[in-house]
Amino acid sequence: MKNSHISCLLFFYLLLVLATSDLIQKSCYEASKGNHANVKLDFCVSGFKGNPKAKAAYGVADLVLVSIDTAIANATAIGSKISKLLDNKHVGMFARNCLKDCSELYSLAGSSLEAGLDAFQAVDYGTANAEISAALDAPVTCEDQ
Repeated sequence: MKNSHISCLLFFYLLLVLATSDLIQKSCYEASKGNHANVKLDFCVSGFKGNPKAKAAYGVADLVLVSIDTAIANATAIGSKISKLLDNKHVGMFARNCLKDCSELYSLAGSSLEAGLDAFQAVDYGTANAEISAALDAPVTCEDQ
């Protein structure tokens, strides 16, 4: 009897894992087709499969929240790295000015992502899309500096 309960639990656990894996695969596939040139299928899938929160996702909305949270963490980490570079006394004036611009861009990106997260949770998808899209410009603009 005990073995049948364990087998049942294992079966349902495997179903959940497979369902989540299928959700990730399908969501990444949909995000990568069409006019979403920024989303690469393999990168999307590997990013979610390496994230415990994504593995626990029940739907696309959960994956969106994981994506926004990850983007906020990344923008914050990059902003911190830029600050450390600005602390280096050996950075030249041109590089320092570029880094200051990038610092401001990533700060704004973080704020936009936070606003996008709030809007998404409030089911205001238009505002969420606008805020998150604005945040996507930071890396490109910084790189162009």
